[in-house]
Amino acid sequence: MHYPNLNALSSVVAIGGGHGLGRVMASLNFLESRLTGIVTTTDNGSSTGRIRAQQGGIAWGDIRNCLMQLNDTPSTAAAIFEYRFQGQGELSGHNLGNLIFRALEDLHIRPFESIKLVRNFLRVKANLIPMSELPVHIAARMPTGETVVGEVNIDQLTTTPSELFLLPNVPATDEAVSAVANAQLILLGPGSFFTSIMPPLLTAELAEAIAQSAAHIVFIDNLGAEHSPAANLHLHDRLCWIEQRIQRTVQGVITHPQACIQGLEGKKVIAQTLNDSEVHYRHDRTLLCQYLDELLTAL
Repeated sequence: MHYPNLNALSSVVAIGGGHGLGRVMASLNFLESRLTGIVTTTDNGSSTGRIRAQQGGIAWGDIRNCLMQLNDTPSTAAAIFEYRFQGQGELSGHNLGNLIFRALEDLHIRPFESIKLVRNFLRVKANLIPMSELPVHIAARMPTGETVVGEVNIDQLTTTPSELFLLPNVPATDEAVSAVANAQLILLGPGSFFTSIMPPLLTAELAEAIAQSAAHIVFIDNLGAEHSPAANLHLHDRLCWIEQRIQRTVQGVITHPQACIQGLEGKKVIAQTLNDSEVHYRHDRTLLCQYLDELLTAL
């Protein structure tokens, strides 16, 4: 890949969850073991939510999603891991990969080690680390004083929360803290702002590690408006939420041409069309790498 600035980096850390983090990591997959994803584990919807409600444990859905996007070669192993049960009954709608991860938890295998096991199974070279290895939910405190618990409930809000916190207040994974400490570039986003990007930053250890890190920090914006309370926030507002939490300045921003960039003085901003030609709301992998490489020249 002809991205001289990206290829020169010895360690890149991407933080987030869901499809957004997977897309960024798939775009940078050529970095192989120099790339680490720190994955949000607060999901409580769909198959993941049902497993958590009935069996407990951490949220595996976003981790599985990232692994699937990093596995760019069709294989029987990938098909097994991504298989979703159909029909009626208790298994209907469940993803086999989620159930496998949950079984590994029951066998008292550390989530970090479980991911390594599956990475080897799928021949994924990039690293993936859960933000925490303990079960946790995202919670929001509203301007009225009300507390709203759970990713699904927060995404359905129409009013912007005044504060986010983890319930319970779990520690970050040691390996995630170490990855941030050694990173040369930290990427935040894209994804659901309150429920994918912010949760890892709410762990005290990760926030402190980012504050002390010498890495460049870049925010990758969504290509369209969110269907969540974050839709009420301008780009400047979202960066303020991040910077207040990590006590660091976000130096670079990649966004789309229609974004409001008022209040971003002093930051290097690239506002370009990055839409994938087949899935319009996702970032084109080549363009994302191209503009990231360009951004690094200016940082």
